[in-house]
Amino acid sequence: MATETTKSMVKLDLKNLTVVRVLGKGAMGTVLLVVDLLNDPSARSPFALKVVEKSTFHSKFDADRRARWEMTVLSRLSDPFLPTLLGTLETDEFLAWAVPYCHGGDLNILRYRQTDQIFSPTSIRFYIAEIVCALESLHRMNIVYRDLKPENILIQNSGHVTLTDFDLSRVLTPISSKTTKPPEIPTAKPVPRRKHRRSLSRFMLVVAEKGLPKAKSARVSPVSRKRPSFSNGERSDSFVGTEEYVSPEVVRGDGHEFAVDWWALGILIYEMMYGETPFRGKNRKETFRNVVMKSPEFIGKKTALTDLVQRLLEKDPRKRLGHKRGAAEIKEHAFFNGLRWDLLTEVSRPPFLTMVEEEETVQERIKSSGVNVKGYFQNLRKHTTPIPPRPSSSTFSSPLSEHCRRNVSFEEF
Repeated sequence: MATETTKSMVKLDLKNLTVVRVLGKGAMGTVLLVVDLLNDPSARSPFALKVVEKSTFHSKFDADRRARWEMTVLSRLSDPFLPTLLGTLETDEFLAWAVPYCHGGDLNILRYRQTDQIFSPTSIRFYIAEIVCALESLHRMNIVYRDLKPENILIQNSGHVTLTDFDLSRVLTPISSKTTKPPEIPTAKPVPRRKHRRSLSRFMLVVAEKGLPKAKSARVSPVSRKRPSFSNGERSDSFVGTEEYVSPEVVRGDGHEFAVDWWALGILIYEMMYGETPFRGKNRKETFRNVVMKSPEFIGKKTALTDLVQRLLEKDPRKRLGHKRGAAEIKEHAFFNGLRWDLLTEVSRPPFLTMVEEEETVQERIKSSGVNVKGYFQNLRKHTTPIPPRPSSSTFSSPLSEHCRRNVSFEEF
């Protein structure tokens, strides 16, 4: 499968890639929405390009290795809830890789568009089920993700989710394995698509709002707190993750394994329920103290959903749900009773649908900017930004704008 993926990848050339707009900037690089006007002159298929300037490698911890590692992970993924590597390129100045563009933005933006900025239990069930499947796929490849948070969960054009940003992930040997050497990443088998699509029960609307706030969650630098030892390959001692999502064992410096992803899943569900994370303090020190010492607080009577969160946020990773049998334990929880896991990919009407940006809009933005990737960074160095920030719904019809609102059915599946 890795060979097939390589063969199907697009050959990228910086000269032919025109920047439509900036999608985001992170610790590793800049993500641009681009089109290949040589192979796609009508600009019908824009894609996301993550670009890392090699000149920044010296100022960012382990940046070169992390960037190449992310490309390696992406090249081996084959799952409906994980991204596909479309192509890569490397020059003396840049390292870049392309993935499909997700018009729906990320889960954090989507949450801010909800009533009271929280999700309903039904929506949580759908999205978390898909995220569990994504993490299960990574864990089967012996990859621990280590960076689960709303900003890293993108909404595909189909309305289903996909994870992004794999530079903090790493390969670990499962505890049950007798192997002493971290294994090669195996290729996952593609999930077959069915012809008949299922649809989901109640009506939900996506309403675009101006100036949606973006939650700021600090990423913890991937610095090892003690000398790593991988003689058994079972644990990592690196101190990585996002502040409010870091697990107790990471804070304590005990070393960690796959259970850190299940802890982060518990934090994510809590934030989807209440609009805030359970252990956030006034500063990093207080946040970490809460992570280690404080119990999550719930409103109202106990439900299957709150029980799931409580079991995922078990301080002792050995007692945490998912530690012994991975995703299988989580799938068996009462919150997911009756859910047809095998039909998740067949749901044609998820809770919220996105609309593809009009081709005319993309072409207009290309005409107004008209700069390729290399030119964009050259202009950036001159302190002039050629590409305006992502516009609000008032300036163009975004995928979730008022003009694109659709009634969508949502059924218990």
